[in-house]
Amino acid sequence: MKKITDFASAKSKQRFSLTFTFATVVFIVLLAAILFAAILLFVFSKTGVIGGFEDELSLGTILLCVLAFSIISGAIISLLLALIPLKPLNRYIDHMNKLAEGDFKVRLKFNSSWADHKTFREISDSFNKLAEELENTEMLRADFINNFSHEFKTPIVSIAGLAKLVNRGSLTEEERTRYLTAIEDESLRLAAMATNVLNLTKVENQSILTGTKVFNLSEQLRSSVLLLENKWVKKDVNLEIDFDEFFVEADEELLKEVWINILDNAIKFTSHGGTVAIKIEDTDRSLSVAISNTESEISDEDKKKIFAKFYQADKSHAAEGNGVGLAIVKKIVDLHKGNIEVFSENRVVNFKVTVPKKQSKL
Repeated sequence: MKKITDFASAKSKQRFSLTFTFATVVFIVLLAAILFAAILLFVFSKTGVIGGFEDELSLGTILLCVLAFSIISGAIISLLLALIPLKPLNRYIDHMNKLAEGDFKVRLKFNSSWADHKTFREISDSFNKLAEELENTEMLRADFINNFSHEFKTPIVSIAGLAKLVNRGSLTEEERTRYLTAIEDESLRLAAMATNVLNLTKVENQSILTGTKVFNLSEQLRSSVLLLENKWVKKDVNLEIDFDEFFVEADEELLKEVWINILDNAIKFTSHGGTVAIKIEDTDRSLSVAISNTESEISDEDKKKIFAKFYQADKSHAAEGNGVGLAIVKKIVDLHKGNIEVFSENRVVNFKVTVPKKQSKL
């Protein structure tokens, strides 16, 4: 908390220094206007322009003349000097308009006279970070539309083709059963993809946990493994489950989504006959669940994006998926005030999820 307070105080000082700079400029403008008016009166008096009227001019009239000269000269000087602080502001507005029009490649950079000031550097850094995030999101959104359309189209075409074959009626009982099973599998695949998107929307719109309770985390993990039995049996995956009984206070339904998505990924990306391991580490106030799989790896670039919506590390799309599973995982872990990390070395990928034992004490 102290670091956050110190950071906010430093930012406040930086912005105050900018305010002080502009105030100084205004003061200089006013002082310059008065000096300019005084110099003009002095020159006029020396050249005799107003010398003949000295006896007729009262002190009030002279002051009014000085005031008039000050206002006119001050307005002119202010108008000229206003272009200096308004230039970066206009540049910022122009770049914001480009961003609003969908040009996410635009980047803000002030000229050298302003770029060195910490406040303007903060503005440009924040703007550029926003533009970069929007650009990445737009790219992922476009990829998602293409990938998701393809993922949906494939099972739909399969279902339509198999349904035509079944509808002809000239099939053996064995062929009919096989085709109907394939239709059922493809239908379930479509339902799973739609469910993932709906789940992502649900957790994104959720800001707090409302249904927390204490339950057996170890039993939940074992149950998640059983739900994916068909997948790991089909690939002859070796399971290493090494943990005692642990209890946690959390949203049971949401946390189960975390384990199913990570386990599904681990099974999907391990090779035939590979190993998936699950371990639980007990700390003072939290529990850490590590789920690892062999025969795969994640690059450093993919690690930075793997939890982004619609991102798929498998560019070939050989494995099923639509890039929302790990985004759901990240959001659920964040809702539980937890943390998720991914490690990859020696062709072993390890996801480590840490969640507090008690939500009520946060």
